[in-house]
Amino acid sequence: MNIKKKKESIIQAGYKAVDELVKVAKEPIVETDDDVSADRLKNAAATKKLAIFDALEILNRIEQEQAILENKPIQDETKAFSGFAEKRSR
Repeated sequence: MNIKKKKESIIQAGYKAVDELVKVAKEPIVETDDDVSADRLKNAAATKKLAIFDALEILNRIEQEQAILENKPIQDETKAFSGFAEKRSR
């Protein structure tokens, strides 16, 4: 079993999953002109938000895995917030 080929297959599946999540994100929140309850709107908006964030998370992970496969350094974009008080507290 070749791990590199398996990871490449997983990456391709990840791209397909992102495409599906983009379709969900592009759909209108509600497809009716009737009065819609606030709860229904809130749930629909939350679903869209989840689809968008999931797609971005998948893409970030794909970038990391591709960098590993290509022996490139991984860029860490999750730098911690460091304000004045945090720097002085040490």
